[in-house]
Amino acid sequence: MAKAIHSMIRVLDEARSLAFYETAFGLKVAERLDFPEFTLIYLSNAEGSFELELTVNKDRTEPYHLGDGYGHLAVSVDDLAAEHARLTAAGLAPRKMVDFAPAGAVIARFFFVADPDGYQIEVLQRGGRYL
Repeated sequence: MAKAIHSMIRVLDEARSLAFYETAFGLKVAERLDFPEFTLIYLSNAEGSFELELTVNKDRTEPYHLGDGYGHLAVSVDDLAAEHARLTAAGLAPRKMVDFAPAGAVIARFFFVADPDGYQIEVLQRGGRYL
């Protein structure tokens, strides 16, 4: 059976992206592979084995166009309100918290925050299927 191990996104400013992912989600550099034309940076934390791979193309000067196909990354947290307040205090501008209740009962509570390149990250209250 296949095991999901990482997701890759292209970023323009390495330092800005590293600062965002560490501040927002406690992700730190697990490995860095530097090549002449690009750098691969794998980020992780103690919460799980899944990694976020940042690709930095060294000759890139313009922001990436995310197009209309990108969805989002998702993380779960123990205390959604506390995380929302922390990200707000850190100046990361999370969007409002949402209770998702399509049939009346809340099945998910979440908010979104955008990284420096515009990638959307969904932050979910841990529980149910969102462990």
